[in-house]
Amino acid sequence: MERLPLFPLGNALFPDGLLHLRVFEVRYLDMVRQCQADGTPFGVVILLDGREVRRPDGQDVLADVGTLARIDACDTLMPGVLALRCTGLTRFQLTDTEIGKYGLWTGVPTAIENDTAQDIPDELQGCADALGRFIARLQRESLPAERWPLAPPFRLDECGWVADRWAELLPLPAGDKRDLLAERDPQVRLARIDERLRAQGLLQ
Repeated sequence: MERLPLFPLGNALFPDGLLHLRVFEVRYLDMVRQCQADGTPFGVVILLDGREVRRPDGQDVLADVGTLARIDACDTLMPGVLALRCTGLTRFQLTDTEIGKYGLWTGVPTAIENDTAQDIPDELQGCADALGRFIARLQRESLPAERWPLAPPFRLDECGWVADRWAELLPLPAGDKRDLLAERDPQVRLARIDERLRAQGLLQ
């Protein structure tokens, strides 16, 4: 199976998620150019240990799950610095990771089946209501849509979509984000989000 270039981050990207990246390291500038030339995505994986900016003595630990990222927009901010706007596609299980001599990680992905649409049960409706309030606040503040941390369509009636947006937005430990990304049942994923929202006092 073809190897996938990887971009380790402290945060997670989920399917249909929005990712803004500022790219300046040579390993990622080359990766972006290749992905654009080939019309292919790259993989975003959670960095369980290490630093996003590579250090010669760094020992990165990558999660074993990730999400394909499609480059939707690429702007040159200055020579050697790119601003990317990406969309999350499908999740994947990751094996056989290795780092190249220029510091670019690659791995072999196996696709994880997309969520089936599941209605939100009454006991978890508070998660969707809270996310709806967050979206309404963004709209009231007249923040330009290209700067929003999430993108329409807003599927506030689906377990998976609501869980995934909160998993991206909440400041959770990297290991917790990895576990949420790996969870195949969207209702279970939303129930775990509900627990965290309640613990942080974010549900009314």
